[in-house]
Amino acid sequence: MSNYLDKLLEGVDIEWKALSEIADISGAGVDKKIIETEKTITLLNYMDVYRNPYLNSNIPTMQVTANSRKIEQCNVLKGDLFITPSSEVKNEIGFSAMAIEDMPNVVYSYHIMRVRLKKYNLTQSMFMNYLFRSNTLQEQINKQAKGLTRFGLTKSQWEKLQIPIPPLKIQQEIVRILDTFTELTAELTAELTARKKQYSYYRNNLLSFGDNEVEWKTLGEVGEFIRGKRFVKTDMISEGIPCIHYGQMYTHYGIWTDKAKSFVTTKLVETKKLRRAKKGDVIFVAAGETIEDIGMATAWYGDEGVVIHDACFFYKSDLNPKYVAYFTRTDFFSNQVRKSVSSGKISAINAKGLSKVIIPIPSLDEQERIVSILDKFDVLTASISEGLPKEIELRKKQYEYYRDKLLTFPKEN
Repeated sequence: MSNYLDKLLEGVDIEWKALSEIADISGAGVDKKIIETEKTITLLNYMDVYRNPYLNSNIPTMQVTANSRKIEQCNVLKGDLFITPSSEVKNEIGFSAMAIEDMPNVVYSYHIMRVRLKKYNLTQSMFMNYLFRSNTLQEQINKQAKGLTRFGLTKSQWEKLQIPIPPLKIQQEIVRILDTFTELTAELTAELTARKKQYSYYRNNLLSFGDNEVEWKTLGEVGEFIRGKRFVKTDMISEGIPCIHYGQMYTHYGIWTDKAKSFVTTKLVETKKLRRAKKGDVIFVAAGETIEDIGMATAWYGDEGVVIHDACFFYKSDLNPKYVAYFTRTDFFSNQVRKSVSSGKISAINAKGLSKVIIPIPSLDEQERIVSILDKFDVLTASISEGLPKEIELRKKQYEYYRDKLLTFPKEN
């Protein structure tokens, strides 16, 4: 394979152009405000782009309002690329997603940026989508990114990004090869999705009880919510006291963990009097881009206490910690939380709202039995060391290796 790739690009003339020469870069998108006199429309937001390399009408779910002129300015057409223009972490800037169909009832958020090719060609759009996720552009983006707590590029900097443009036939072949890897991953992902649906069905059933089968109480009656304290991503280091930032709850943590991804210094903990969850506490995320993001929980089983961000709560009770975490993934929990979420630029819930949630409380033995069954599904569908996620991760690494090899071009001074 490597020999083929070397020959594919051998002697090929690569033209480099500024992004503004080949594409129009959008201005501000639509705000999340709801105005009664304006038209209701679906919003494509930051997390939609961050999580999905391809976009269609089924992906965005948030409803907002906008006037007709704004809707026309911020429309979404097949082949449009959408980019995350800023982030609290440098290597999350410039993630792209491509619309694979016209999306007439969708507009894009002011948190993302639209790149529309001046001469539309589907191959070119697909090539550019792969390119934005490659080291070729990510290195340019990271070098120019500026900021204190949030990093990004100015519109002028985005327009000046240097884009390598091989001949169209070479672009087609690169897209074909990378699509093959993508399809292999997609097949595994489809299998994982089917298993997750099965998992969700059993989880909802195992955690459903009749009125007289078990005791029913609010989370506030059987435990206590304690809010974390603020720290920022730039405070996080590779060694020190374990910490969990609220953003990591969506991307890294599952039902339980005994290890933290990040750390902070002892000095920061003491100076800011940061709060730590202890072994057996359950960490709830309390803020996110959408209502659906709110309330997911992770049981902490680490021997050392873990510092919690102020957009999270840790919950202390005598309930089985994993039982509580699994409960937060049920429809019954989500439907209750939805009533207490406040929506604005960021959706959020407070301790009072979480405390009102009603939870079924079987015996501790029954909680343990339910957890034991769900743990088996969790390994299959969520474990990065076993099951389908591991296989998907290996496929992604293989894809990333060939993507960066295919999309690295020599550039003369």
